[in-house]
Amino acid sequence: MELNMRSSRLSNGLRICTSQMPHVDSVAIGMWVGVGGRYETTRMSGASHFIEHLLFKGTKNRSAKAISQAIEGRGGYFNAFTQEESTCYYARVSSQHATHIYQILCDMYRNPLFASADINKERGVIIEELMMYRDQPQHYIQDMLGELLWAGHPLGRPLIGTPDNILRMTKADILAYKNRHYLPSNTVVVFAGNVDHDTCVAMVDRSLGRVRVKRVPNYSPVTKKTKQKDVAALSKDIEQSHLALGFRLFGRNDRNKYALKLMSVILGENMSSRLFQVVREKHGLAYSVHSSAQLFSDTGVFDIQAGVDRKKTGKALQLILRELVKMREKPVGTSELKRAKDYAVGQLKIGLESTISQMMWAGENQVSYGRFVQPDEVVRKIQRITPEDIQRLARQKLTRSNVSAALIRPDDEQESLALLRTELEVLRR
Repeated sequence: MELNMRSSRLSNGLRICTSQMPHVDSVAIGMWVGVGGRYETTRMSGASHFIEHLLFKGTKNRSAKAISQAIEGRGGYFNAFTQEESTCYYARVSSQHATHIYQILCDMYRNPLFASADINKERGVIIEELMMYRDQPQHYIQDMLGELLWAGHPLGRPLIGTPDNILRMTKADILAYKNRHYLPSNTVVVFAGNVDHDTCVAMVDRSLGRVRVKRVPNYSPVTKKTKQKDVAALSKDIEQSHLALGFRLFGRNDRNKYALKLMSVILGENMSSRLFQVVREKHGLAYSVHSSAQLFSDTGVFDIQAGVDRKKTGKALQLILRELVKMREKPVGTSELKRAKDYAVGQLKIGLESTISQMMWAGENQVSYGRFVQPDEVVRKIQRITPEDIQRLARQKLTRSNVSAALIRPDDEQESLALLRTELEVLRR
């Protein structure tokens, strides 16, 4: 599968990417900025996410209501998200409205109003969002795990920030942060759908080609000196125990990332996975148990999360750890590896059928790698992975010294910490 993608760069460094899909009527447009949570100082933690909210509150030319009516009134959809290393604002509309909707996204990017009243109102909205996540153990435990994996580092802080930070940031702080980080040299505009590349380049050049060049800020790298903590526990009056294990890894350019993907599929990415079959189907200890991997420029994490019967937390943890040890000790079978490859390849191809997904693919590739990575390239590298590759990765990374674990349940926190430390010892063997 090869996507019809092209890219161009303006003289100020801004990139324009297109993925042409002439058989569809819609267009997905994404404004990608290479800034996220790990660029923030301790004092400005949460600023990237705060700005994401504020860009929807109106510009010098359009009110918040006018923005939403202009997009949704044409049958379109728009949204945004903040990650550790990037922020994206995007919309999907029919191709006849693409030029107008791009102009709105560009206006949001260039001319946000940042009215004091909106900033103060949005503080409350973000704090309510933060509290909502704290009330959802399956979300909150991920913040706990991040604080363990990258202790004292920006990657270990919640993207949303803290209530104190949100209340403390001034309009001047927010505006200065935006001006330092929203730059042409770290911005990518992506169009996917029924578009013409040269027309898109000309349109972006007219609106953003004269934006002044500035130096792109750096972020703090993760090194061997970046501390990783052991375990954490929180006592909370909930019906389930929520467990998360995280193994600190390499960055996105490491050649082992394809073996990592297949190891994750085999262990916990679908209903055929080992963890699902053992923990849920065989023993009935969980409704949800899954694994995933997230890679940044210089580090990453392989994590396992489960919501389990709170009276059988220890048993569930033992079963999960047993599967990790088995992954280290015995190569994956031929048929199981083939199923994992077929699943990974199938999900990749199915996931690229829409304009939104191709816009996301192009944007992520340009922000992360500075180039397009064709799906066929990924497929070829997945198909080359052997059982020995996966076993070697498991032996290197699924170790006691490399794991952090968090647990939320109603029991005493010291008992939970002791449980985690005791059961994790099996990874030393």
